[in-house]
Amino acid sequence: MRTFVILAAHGSPPNDFPKKEMGEFFMLHAQKEMDRKISDNAETKYIELESRIRNWQRNSKNDPFYTACLEIAANMEKELLLPVFVGFNEFCAPTINDAIEGAIEQGAEKVVVISPMMTRGGEHTEVDIPGIIRDLQGKYPQVKFIYAYPFLAKEIARFLASQVKKFDPQGE
Repeated sequence: MRTFVILAAHGSPPNDFPKKEMGEFFMLHAQKEMDRKISDNAETKYIELESRIRNWQRNSKNDPFYTACLEIAANMEKELLLPVFVGFNEFCAPTINDAIEGAIEQGAEKVVVISPMMTRGGEHTEVDIPGIIRDLQGKYPQVKFIYAYPFLAKEIARFLASQVKKFDPQGE
């Protein structure tokens, strides 16, 4: 069974996106998040701005988070010996949906989705990502989907403790 891994990351706006447009986007985004009705013109503008932000040319200077996610995916490929695609929940392309569908187009029979968002209780990891997987499972019933979440608190603690020990080996 051909297995592909999707690193489902949050995403971050590029720091060189025009500030005025970024402000307009976040104002509209906040209104939508609070379930406020916005006009058709405002909805069209929101969709246009979201697309511009998602598809903005990225590099290590204007979006170090994006390039760090690509680096994590490349290291995961070496570790797992499996193809790893990156998809973003917000602000960046490709979306998680697009990353999963790209893996399926390349022959994935099993898709394992994992996120670097490790702490329980987050809306993206607890609601959004499972919803995307559920929707795509309905669209691609022949593909086996696995969501490698949640992380155990003791495993996160062990990982973080090992990082502390790298910087302070004596624990002083």
